[in-house]
Amino acid sequence: MKGNILITGGAGFIGSNFVNLISKNNDSKIINLDALTYAADLANVEVQNNTNYTFIKGDICDWSVVEKVFVEHNIDTVVHFAAESHVDNSIEGPKAFIETNIVGTFNLLQAAYQTWMKAPNQPKLEFEHARFLHVSTDEVYGTLGKTGLFTEETPYAPNSPYSASKASSDMLVRSYFHTYGLPVVTTNCSNNYGPRQHNEKLIPTIIRKAINEENIPIYGDGKNIRDWLYVLDHCKGIDLVLRTGKIGETYNIGGKNERENIYIARTICEILDTIIPRSTSKSYKDLITYVTDRPGHDFRYAIDASKIENELGWSAEENFETGIKKTIDWYLKKYKN
Repeated sequence: MKGNILITGGAGFIGSNFVNLISKNNDSKIINLDALTYAADLANVEVQNNTNYTFIKGDICDWSVVEKVFVEHNIDTVVHFAAESHVDNSIEGPKAFIETNIVGTFNLLQAAYQTWMKAPNQPKLEFEHARFLHVSTDEVYGTLGKTGLFTEETPYAPNSPYSASKASSDMLVRSYFHTYGLPVVTTNCSNNYGPRQHNEKLIPTIIRKAINEENIPIYGDGKNIRDWLYVLDHCKGIDLVLRTGKIGETYNIGGKNERENIYIARTICEILDTIIPRSTSKSYKDLITYVTDRPGHDFRYAIDASKIENELGWSAEENFETGIKKTIDWYLKKYKN
């Protein structure tokens, strides 16, 4: 694929991994638009000196910034990662989630429409191959019981301000396809883990707390279940959907790695016991502490990824046990330096 790709949130966790991935074998110009909030770090991006790479500090909530980027860089492809994503933060301060996830997404869609289309369902000749990929989450589907999987047909039932704002952004993307014919595609992923994730997230928190000999906080009874997806597997899936996915479609990307939160914590502790044993000779598992559960904490997420597997040929290369070892190695280098 050759063109001018706008990647929003490209200094964040998943976005930076995606930038690093596609820059290796891609002749496109990559424009990384990121507001550099607390969850972003330019050090995550390994292609700073690439002549085809441009970084712009800017907020997708600022219409003038978004419009200028589209015009000055002749954007023909968008991969939209930028989002407020931490559920706890959305409970304490939901306004930023509404602004970034809904208004910011609207700004990008509207700028794409103005740039790529003459009128509804009438693309400009030079933008006939344009594409807008919206990265979303399985949390828009709500929560599952002990059985069942989220499919692309699962009704939306978001339960937190975060997931509600992402569900709203998904609906905006859908509306721009059905109303204007904007060439959009959406991906909904399960919980990502791996290198470059912000310290606040579960797995980095467990690793950091353990090696610092601090209590490792686990919500409730630790029985909440998530489907874990290694971030590079996710990025490869996004790249595949961007290149070969069908316009107007949604693709769920999941790792088929359902694990209880307490299993995640204990597994990490067991690996750390082997790699860097505690001076006390006790297990890091002794640091696990149960804390008051998150309000409205969804019990279980699990994705049926058969659509992207069968239609596009994607499959996860890492299971949780292989991916977590790579992840721990990366964070130990980070936290020990």
